[in-house]
Amino acid sequence: MTKARDIMSTDTACVRTSEMVLDAAKRMAELDVGALPVCGEDNRLKGMLTDRDIVVKVLAEGKDPRAIPAGDLAQGEAVTIGADDDADEIFRTMSRYKVRRLPVIDGHDLVGMVAQADVARALDDPQVGDLVEAISS
Repeated sequence: MTKARDIMSTDTACVRTSEMVLDAAKRMAELDVGALPVCGEDNRLKGMLTDRDIVVKVLAEGKDPRAIPAGDLAQGEAVTIGADDDADEIFRTMSRYKVRRLPVIDGHDLVGMVAQADVARALDDPQVGDLVEAISS
């Protein structure tokens, strides 16, 4: 069975909790990604920051993205997947929490990111439609 470590992107960049949202947005643009994991100074995952978070929670509220730390938007515990979890578990986790991206953790270390497209390529054809429907509804 395909595991998270087999399909994840390993070049995952982390934004620090102390970095400003503007810097995170610039990094998203440079990397052409819609989300970044937020890590503390201890290198532990603190949450996820999405481009939607920036638009809805900062720009739409008239806040200055140069003055808001990324850590202020990393709310609660991030939904993650273990590096040795299989594609079916990733599917279930994405479906349950309605997320399109999952940080991959090995022990306490962030080792990669699995996106909806990565899982879709690893699943049987009928499951792909189920995944898209579960996340999107």
